Amino acid sequence: MTVRGKDFDGALDRAAHHARAWLDDVGERPVPPRADADAVARTLAGPLPDHGLAPADVVDELASRVEPGLMAIGSGRFFGWVMGGTLPAALGADWLVSAWDQNAGMRFSTPGVVAVEEEAGRWVLDALGLPAGSDVGFVTGATTANLTGLAAARGAVLGRAGWDVHERGLTGGPPVRVLVGAERHDSVDLALRYLGLGAPTVVAADDQGRLRTDALAAALADGTPGAPTIVALQAGNVHSGSFDPFAEAIPLAHAHGAWVHVDGAFGLWAAAAPGLAGLVRGIEGADSWATDAHKTLNVPYDCGVAVVADPAAVRAAFGVHTAYLVDAPGPGNPYDKAPELSRRARGVPTWAALRSLGREGLSGLVGGLAERARAIAEGVARIDGVRVVNDVVYTQVCLALGDDALTRAAGERLLADGETWISGSRWHGRDVLRVSVSNWSTDVDDVARTVEAVRHEPCGSGLRGGRVRRRPQGRSRRRRAGSDGPGPSPSSRRGRGTG
Repeated sequence: MTVRGKDFDGALDRAAHHARAWLDDVGERPVPPRADADAVARTLAGPLPDHGLAPADVVDELASRVEPGLMAIGSGRFFGWVMGGTLPAALGADWLVSAWDQNAGMRFSTPGVVAVEEEAGRWVLDALGLPAGSDVGFVTGATTANLTGLAAARGAVLGRAGWDVHERGLTGGPPVRVLVGAERHDSVDLALRYLGLGAPTVVAADDQGRLRTDALAAALADGTPGAPTIVALQAGNVHSGSFDPFAEAIPLAHAHGAWVHVDGAFGLWAAAAPGLAGLVRGIEGADSWATDAHKTLNVPYDCGVAVVADPAAVRAAFGVHTAYLVDAPGPGNPYDKAPELSRRARGVPTWAALRSLGREGLSGLVGGLAERARAIAEGVARIDGVRVVNDVVYTQVCLALGDDALTRAAGERLLADGETWISGSRWHGRDVLRVSVSNWSTDVDDVARTVEAVRHEPCGSGLRGGRVRRRPQGRSRRRRAGSDGPGPSPSSRRGRGTG
């Protein structure tokens, strides 16, 4: 059967209708889902039908059944985890990626999307101040980006010790010591488990979660000289937003022959805003970096970015050479730089986001997120009974009300109210409510409504009961990132599968 554009018209027209309806409403609807997974599953339950349904009707059925279970992550008042919204250009590009349906693994077979990804990679390096010529791989998220950087690190440090892990495996080889800060993200530990490296050695952190260089120096000196060593640093603590001291820690680690990897899932983008770049001073001296485009850059899920300064190290870990695949000397194939042989063209929406923003808009996006976080912190700090418990240096705010019970009760009531989504967590031995400002559309009105939502929760001394105001219906939420703004139970101490 010949494929014709009209074959897709009905399904695409209905998909566009439902997408526009969602986007028109997402800024004003209650942020939490209206139905849980079990309730949605009941609407979908049943045996596989004997007869199919017209494509347009399938799309309508899907939208009507799933919509009650959707979280308004794109709302300017969603602060539950580090989840960005979606920039308009990135969404449009993502639709094209699905329509084009290119396997972006090999440069020879899908040159159009691979060329776009290569340019997006160069722009990422430029915007973040990372070494030109580094290999850039587009992966599912920061967990896989950490895996990619640490895989390159594993091969490199073992190779320096005379052991080829790619040929011989880990059995019988010298142990690899991995040093991490006490408040690193668990995705680093997960990547190490994937790589067979086991649990890392923990280095003490300060009261904001920053790795202490004196403790790192002691840990490095305590090891066997010349032993394979990896140091994993962090750009953006999920509770405090703090950054490890890269300018001091990276040269120290290199002096001991260590590979330095940086987990910068959302914090690496601070380098793109001149007012925040001091937070990542010296980060360009590391050997590998992990970040997300679907967090701070506001590209649709899923898109992580893995950067490795030495292309030979990452290509040794992931390169594939078979008779039916075409090698790409020089730039390399995308599958040389990341774990997947086949994948969608995730880098295309990344290119679109950066093209729509430009350097100035990107700076405004990142700086605006931090500005909104400070505004929320200043607003809630003026409420009797509420205390901000971290130094607000980036996009994260942690607040507490009296004791743990009051804090948990406040979080439950805020979620029940639906005006905003602020997730619970536990940090430094106490329950907190964690605000993660990650959406380009969060504006000053969202800040005010969020502060009022906290103020009107009757869960602490001095807090008054009542309801928050709603934005008048029909008010537009659309604007360019960087103009007006950037562009329930407690979790584990370091948890950030999603951020």
